[in-house]
Amino acid sequence: MKRAEPKPAESRRVDWHTYFMNIARQVATRSTCDRKHVGAVIVRDKTILSTGYNGSIRGLPHCDDVGHDLEGGHCVATIHAEANAILQAAKNGVMIEGAEMYTTASPCWSCFKLIANAGIRTIFYGEFYRDQKSLEVARRLGIELVDLAAATRGGDCQPPPD
Repeated sequence: MKRAEPKPAESRRVDWHTYFMNIARQVATRSTCDRKHVGAVIVRDKTILSTGYNGSIRGLPHCDDVGHDLEGGHCVATIHAEANAILQAAKNGVMIEGAEMYTTASPCWSCFKLIANAGIRTIFYGEFYRDQKSLEVARRLGIELVDLAAATRGGDCQPPPD
């Protein structure tokens, strides 16, 4: 039997970080608040446990349809993607302690607190979003925050190996 030639680099599979971040970006397309579309994916052992996107409380109208409820320049009508991913796991009885989260934007302070208390140990994010406090507290708690965008730009924060 003749062995096939290796595939060219451009046709090889994407790495795990790219795979899960691509899924988080796709999840973000379900967001119902047009101020910011965010998606989150909770993963353990390269298996998706839960997903979430920012959207209104179940049963209430979407910001996209009725406008925003703004307080201090922020829309408070929506539940953030990270919180929705944690809630979805809880609703379905999925243990997420020790898992990783991929999110299209770094978590706000409120979501970071939920992530930390849920026992998620690593957060991979695609863009930095506002909250420096989460980065500072994560270091103190031993929670790893990995900026995948910086890693691909050649920054000092490199994602762990596959």
